[in-house]
Amino acid sequence: MIEMVFDFLNQVGFTHPVHPAFTHIPMGMVMGAVVFRFASLLPKLKMLAKTGYHCVILGLLGLFPTVLTGIMDWQYRYGGEWEGLIILKMILALVLGIVLIAVVVKDDPENPKLNWVTLLYFVLILLAVGLGYSGGELIFG
Repeated sequence: MIEMVFDFLNQVGFTHPVHPAFTHIPMGMVMGAVVFRFASLLPKLKMLAKTGYHCVILGLLGLFPTVLTGIMDWQYRYGGEWEGLIILKMILALVLGIVLIAVVVKDDPENPKLNWVTLLYFVLILLAVGLGYSGGELIFG
């Protein structure tokens, strides 16, 4: 099945990995969510908490196709070979999904506070950095 997808993409001239094109959605949304959340802690910018929360939701929705295309590229380009960086990326992606879900469930964007939910936002940025770094190491060494 995966072979058929990549064969079709190759036939239409798309020979690049598919996963990198999708990574911008969850990574960009996580970074935006963190910026908006911390900005919302300033009294005059409280309304930005909703924007940060919406970024979390969009990042969570974008995580699924990103993981799927990552698995597809890994199977097609690396033959599904288990490597330390692949395992790390899978663990970080799973934890990112769990933390995103926790923020969606527990955050109250109407009343942003410096609390444990805000700490989760900070954890999101650490996970995004870890995923980006490990992806860069995997591709560029």
